[in-house]
Amino acid sequence: MRLHHYPIALILISKVMKIFLGSDNNGFHLKEKVFAYISKHGYDAEDVGDKVLDKDDDFPQFAAQAAIKVIGSEDPDPRAILLCGGGQGMAMAANRFTGIRASVVWDAHEAKETRHDNDSNVLSLPARILEDEALWQDIVQTWLKTPFAGAERYRRRNRQIDELS
Repeated sequence: MRLHHYPIALILISKVMKIFLGSDNNGFHLKEKVFAYISKHGYDAEDVGDKVLDKDDDFPQFAAQAAIKVIGSEDPDPRAILLCGGGQGMAMAANRFTGIRASVVWDAHEAKETRHDNDSNVLSLPARILEDEALWQDIVQTWLKTPFAGAERYRRRNRQIDELS
């Protein structure tokens, strides 16, 4: 058997970013759309719940599940996307965990800023105001693609936030 020789052989091992998604009943339908969208774009998406529409569910449990998954992940840049009616409740619950930097975002500019400056690892989306598909897709794509600047002042501030808990 003859082996083929290549003058330059590059082996690229790319790990797909892990994204955990969670929602309460107010964000459930948008979460289903976001899950399909990010999966279609090659991200490793995991739904942490709720997995069925339940009008009586509460957001804190799903925010906690996603935050714990992000903190415990071996992925080099794990993230979560949380959805509820206004986005605020999910962000407040997720931010109770050391190492979580959840941001409520309503446009692509804020998505870019919160990633670039704050290294946001949890995106909290207000489902009530994100009915425009192009808008939420732009927010999600911008947030996923924007790298953390890594400036020392930003890292210092993130350490200070973690020291508060």
